Amino acid sequence: MLTLDALYNDSLDWLYSFVDFSMKRHLDDTHRFFKLDRMRQLMALMDNPERSFPSIHVAGTKGKGSTASFCASALQAAGYKVGLYTSPHLQEFTERIKVNGIEINRQELVRLTDGLRQIAGKVPDVTTFELTTAMCFQFFAEQMVDIAVIEVGLGGRLDATNVIDPLVSVITPISSDHRNVLGDTLTEIAFEKGGIIKPGRPVVIAPQAPEAEKELVRLSQERGAPYTLVERAYTYHEVSHTLSTQKMLILLKQDSAFKKLRGSARTPLHLTLPLLGFHQVQNAATALTALDVARQAGFRLTRTAIQKGFRQVEWPARFELLRKHPPVVIDSAHNGDSMRVLRNAIDEYFPDLPIILVFGVSADKELDAMLSEIIPRVELVVTTQSTHPRAMDAQELARLVSAYQVPTLGVAPAEEAMRQALSLAGGQKGILVAGSVFIAAAARAIWPTLEK
Repeated sequence: MLTLDALYNDSLDWLYSFVDFSMKRHLDDTHRFFKLDRMRQLMALMDNPERSFPSIHVAGTKGKGSTASFCASALQAAGYKVGLYTSPHLQEFTERIKVNGIEINRQELVRLTDGLRQIAGKVPDVTTFELTTAMCFQFFAEQMVDIAVIEVGLGGRLDATNVIDPLVSVITPISSDHRNVLGDTLTEIAFEKGGIIKPGRPVVIAPQAPEAEKELVRLSQERGAPYTLVERAYTYHEVSHTLSTQKMLILLKQDSAFKKLRGSARTPLHLTLPLLGFHQVQNAATALTALDVARQAGFRLTRTAIQKGFRQVEWPARFELLRKHPPVVIDSAHNGDSMRVLRNAIDEYFPDLPIILVFGVSADKELDAMLSEIIPRVELVVTTQSTHPRAMDAQELARLVSAYQVPTLGVAPAEEAMRQALSLAGGQKGILVAGSVFIAAAARAIWPTLEK
């Protein structure tokens, strides 16, 4: 008789035995596998569980996980049973599928995987992410969630999640990433991300580069989807911040798409966020705009519930402080734009503090775009690597980073890199861990053994 842990690991082994793009160092021509036919077939075999609950669908390059978490937390605070689907996970696969903030347990995952085993053979070339997404939809249907917040995995137009017909589609800021799959220009990438825009369904568009915004507006108009540009609907700003929270104020503009809401919506709303950095203020404003659409659709969302939900939101490894003095910060920044946002946050919270960067990347990332943003702010780089198959070798990464005229050490594994960084930092310098979600996750897992 196998133990639950053994059954769980066997389930994961089975899921990962299919095509898994998250494990590939280079996608090259495998993007031809991105299509919705398989997912639609899979859903039909499962009696279309994705149709049994309303949803909020979130795509974008940056901030989609935070925005999705804000939405889910506020809806839960309002008394709804809320599903949340995100990827990738930091430490445990079960993190991807949550109901009211609680991860799917291992026993349920094993049971759902056993059900998928019975039908997977009927869908040629089915992928790991498609099976995981199907599992999520089945679980949310069984749990009878009132609403689900679904984060896109990659792109949008051909992503496995794009079989849903959402209450509202949300596009967070778009920047250059996965260019070999999504396109070389912001217009091409926005076209793929904007693929979640459905005919007649409302769309919320976060602040974008002009090129991306133009394409998203074009797609919305072409599909008859009423769209709201967050910056035109609201005015918002940070009021204050500490190393634990930041306070923001947001006010509905008189000429916004929501002008018909009750007058209370035009009263300034004060929010406390446990997620730091101005980019999280922007994500909160985007989430609030999406929640306003949900409110117009009949969901009861009071100001008090939104304040409570935003105050309680959890989304780790995003400008997360493992230690405050001297600071140890982990972040999942993995492209040039996210590195620029990260550097701005470092400058805002720790001006003039010397910083040591612990840096690890996936092999397919655009290194120059990241380094040109963050290197001017650090005095030493310790390159390392996670255990993920896509991780670039620490010594090779050190060779590439040293070309930027910054002192560089190549150290593996990640635990030893963190130890050396802590030793070099002493009590006077801060440590920043960034470059990929996988290196941030590794540092987060290692930290309890280092702070003793």
